Amino acid sequence: MSAEQRVAIVTGAARGIGAATAVRLARDGFAVGVVDLDAEACKNTVDTITTAGGRALAVGADVSHSGEVEDGVQAVVDGLGAPTVLVNNAGIIRDNMLFKMTENDWDSVMGVHLRGAFLMTKAVQKFQVEQAWGRIVNLSSTSALGNRGQANYSAAKAGMQGFTKTLAIELGRYNVTANAIAPGFIQTDMTAATAERIGVPFDDFIKAAASQIPVGRPGQPEDIAGVASFLVSDDASFVSGQVIYVAGGPRA
Repeated sequence: MSAEQRVAIVTGAARGIGAATAVRLARDGFAVGVVDLDAEACKNTVDTITTAGGRALAVGADVSHSGEVEDGVQAVVDGLGAPTVLVNNAGIIRDNMLFKMTENDWDSVMGVHLRGAFLMTKAVQKFQVEQAWGRIVNLSSTSALGNRGQANYSAAKAGMQGFTKTLAIELGRYNVTANAIAPGFIQTDMTAATAERIGVPFDDFIKAAASQIPVGRPGQPEDIAGVASFLVSDDASFVSGQVIYVAGGPRA
């Protein structure tokens, strides 16, 4: 970390992977813009960071709306400084079989994952280019390889990989790297919602998932946060355009 503290933005950071990543980056020395739909929902994440002596700012923004993105990023600039690290983690699920999936199910998922990542990256990259240093981490998923009942989510997460590789090509000359993390089964509220949708008790759902994972356990948000920590570090300056599957075993 330079003498002047670097600033990171993590979207979808009120809970789960986003919260764990925001806390980890703060521990690494970053000031962190904690972004989610509702600023109040970010309070626990911000409190965890500030109690440990870090700097954090809660920002409420719908990443699929350009005006809210611009206002949210400006709030981070005003409160913490110009952001040079962006973790595009915000996401939703609207799972259903294709013949039952509505246009709104499709559009909502695409809007948050792909449009959201596009808008956030467009807003932040100008600060990265100005400072000739930046890190972008996009959250993909093993669902990018295909997953029953998730045509929308799978397409969005596959799209995140193509988006990442293109960012790496376009922004590399400015000392900005872009990489994607593709988590496998991670124990979060989102996977709990999936268990509820299919009518399986969450404990049974976790046990079944763990039985298929070579390391024999479900992933935790901190597992993803650790990889993000590396990808935004100076040690990762020659790693760009990569998709790293963090799934407890070989994927892709």
